[in-house]
Parts: sequence; C-alpha cells; structure tokens
Amino acid sequence: MRAHLRSLEAKLFEQAVRNTRSSLERLLAPDFREIGSSGRLYGFEEIITALLQEPADGTTRTLTDFEIQPLAANVMLATYRSERTAPDAPSVRSLRSSIWRRDADGIWRMVFHQGTPAL
Repeated sequence: MRAHLRSLEAKLFEQAVRNTRSSLERLLAPDFREIGSSGRLYGFEEIITALLQEPADGTTRTLTDFEIQPLAANVMLATYRSERTAPDAPSVRSLRSSIWRRDADGIWRMVFHQGTPAL
C-alpha cells in the first residue's frame, strides 16, 4: 500500500500529469480541498485550473521520508518532505500531508492536501 500511494503522490510531481486534466481527475477526488502555504483554501476546480496553467519551465520536484497511516478502512494519511527546484531560483522545501481515499470504483484519489514551508 505504501509503495502504491507513494507512486500516486509522485505522479502529481510530473509536469505531464500536472498539465493533463484527465490525469488530474483520476488522481484528485471531485471533493478535493487544499490548504496552500498562503493559508488559502482551494477547491478541485481551482487546483485543476492552476495546475493546467503551470509552465513547463524545467522545475523538478522530489519526495522523501514518505509515510502512511490508516485513518479508516479506505482512507490513508500520507506525510512526506518535498523539494522543488526551479532553474535560476533557490530550492523550496516543504512538509506535506495528503489524505487519500479508495473510492467505490476501487481507485485511490486524493481528497485533501496541505504543504507547509520547511526550514
């Protein structure tokens, strides 16, 4: 289970996935919510729109220290560290948490995400 959910999180780091609506819809639940580092709450459509508009600028993202904890039979909490590196910009490190739910169709989809800048 850990490896599967880690691979789903990692897919969301891929520019091709971030720029393809059908890929995002497969990974994010329709009731998805995100609390951004600004403290703002985003919904499904806002996140989809923002990700589809991201430029392919050579930014890379890495994921480390991935852990999961069951919250219910079909619900898992994932926590990890990430680093975003863009050309000609300092790296940005974050602590991240996501809640994944296995929906009625058997597919795991993210229902919540939060990233907090790490020192």
